[in-house]
Amino acid sequence: MKGEKVLDKKLHEWTYNFGTQKYMRLPSHEVKIGDCALGGNQPVRIQSMTTTDTLDIQKTVEQSLRMVNAGCELVRITAPSLKHAEALKDIKKKLQSQGCFVPIIADIHFTPRAAEIAARLIEKVRINPGNYADRKAFQQVEYSDQEYQDEICRIHDRFSPLVKICKEYGTAMRIGTNHGSLSDRIMSRYGDTPKGMVESALEFVRICEDHGFDKIVLSMKASNTQVMVQAYRLLVKSLLQQGKIYPIHLGVTEAGDGVDGRLKSTVGIGTLLAEGIGDTVRVSLTEEPEFELPVARYIVDSFTSPFDDKGDQFLLKDIPTIQTRFKNPFFFKRRNSKKTLGLGGGKIPLILSKHEKADIQVTDSFGDKVLCVFKIENVSDFYPVYEKIVTMVRENDDRPVVLDVRPLKVREDRNLEKREQWQMTLAASLGGLLLDGFVDALWVNPLEEDIEDAMSLLQAARLRTVKTEYISCPSCGRTLFDLQKTTERVRSKTNHLKQLKIAVMGCIVNGPGEMADADYGYVGAGPGKITLYRKHNVVKKNIPFENAVDELVNLIKDDGEWVDPV
Repeated sequence: MKGEKVLDKKLHEWTYNFGTQKYMRLPSHEVKIGDCALGGNQPVRIQSMTTTDTLDIQKTVEQSLRMVNAGCELVRITAPSLKHAEALKDIKKKLQSQGCFVPIIADIHFTPRAAEIAARLIEKVRINPGNYADRKAFQQVEYSDQEYQDEICRIHDRFSPLVKICKEYGTAMRIGTNHGSLSDRIMSRYGDTPKGMVESALEFVRICEDHGFDKIVLSMKASNTQVMVQAYRLLVKSLLQQGKIYPIHLGVTEAGDGVDGRLKSTVGIGTLLAEGIGDTVRVSLTEEPEFELPVARYIVDSFTSPFDDKGDQFLLKDIPTIQTRFKNPFFFKRRNSKKTLGLGGGKIPLILSKHEKADIQVTDSFGDKVLCVFKIENVSDFYPVYEKIVTMVRENDDRPVVLDVRPLKVREDRNLEKREQWQMTLAASLGGLLLDGFVDALWVNPLEEDIEDAMSLLQAARLRTVKTEYISCPSCGRTLFDLQKTTERVRSKTNHLKQLKIAVMGCIVNGPGEMADADYGYVGAGPGKITLYRKHNVVKKNIPFENAVDELVNLIKDDGEWVDPV
């Protein structure tokens, strides 16, 4: 077909220029989701997810309308049971009666029958290959090749009914892998790795293709930004090898709230958008869903419509791509630099400033001859600086790299506060450079808040730990308590424990898996009940909600991880 030949030509050109001076967005296969087209030449779409109980139809409709008014182009709603799936029909009807025809996505975990009901009612279903027809019980199971293939056949039989329904009704499907919910089977063969994430999704893609179904969207979400970027890159490599690129949904899952959630989301999503990867974006914040959308829009616009110094838009075709200009894009490794003036030599990236709270107090002429200092004035500087650092690597230039962000210009957005704009512009400008291990120091203005934000950015990129890290889900209809208030309660008691990662998860369905690499987990177990975890192990079950935060503190104390706040 003519359309397929055009796509093949674009794919060939993108592959040929993969890592050269010419920029080209990854040409994905276009998928129609209701009246919204995704992939191909379509703009990057932004979406979010409701936090209401899906059975409360009126509240779900009202929240959906607020999301759409804030710029949401696709609305996702959880459907954990058959009743919840059936409620989607009335939600859709009420939305349309108010003139809102936004495509609805049913979010499915563990309940294939709910997915099969929803696929007949709405425009798209999202399934998680880690728990749709598989399981996660944190058990190591050894499979022979034949036993493994038998499991694939079992999944084929369990998953095929949904594929056939989607094909019959024209319903799209997202196959969404989550780092924290890989099945025991995948973990046993591939480990807790980006490769395991990719293979988990591709097993389901192959079943779809067996049935001639291609209205597929793919995602590789993780709360760890390094793992997230590596997994998406590996997914793209695998899709390139097979010659069919499905639209890609970008997101950092369980990013948290406030500055941390925004920085983590911008680092992960922005790095991939800069490489031409991504057709739709969801920013997962532990906040009201309408607050996610201006953040998502700011990230997308930073790369799809950046501004030059005169305030004019310039085309991305004028920007060099950086997709494979590093030695191995699928594993993290810091660039080797020579220890100079206290920088480099394997040390964590440091903060330079005239301010007394900086790691190193410096003047305007610090290390000009023995350091390689790059000035970053706007997001578009990311591309040429990346190319220059790659040249340094090739030429064995081992000077420490310093990114001077003191002249960084912030693109104003009336939907975001000024400091919020600064934080996200900083992350968008530096994310890829940090995640690929090229940076030895950030040079910032002598303002305490700028130093704090730069420190937080380094933590978002997993390069150093400066404060307690909170992994918290954005809430949904499965959540069993007020997630925002509870996260704040946990934070108020533990935010001085800088060495720990603490997860606050809304439900027992996904909590244990989605916590991924947290040290401690606070998970909703039922109405008014909380279960506490150490790593992935249950420590205390069904604790009354009013006592749970204190019990978490006691657990940390019992483990010898507690220090009194200063």
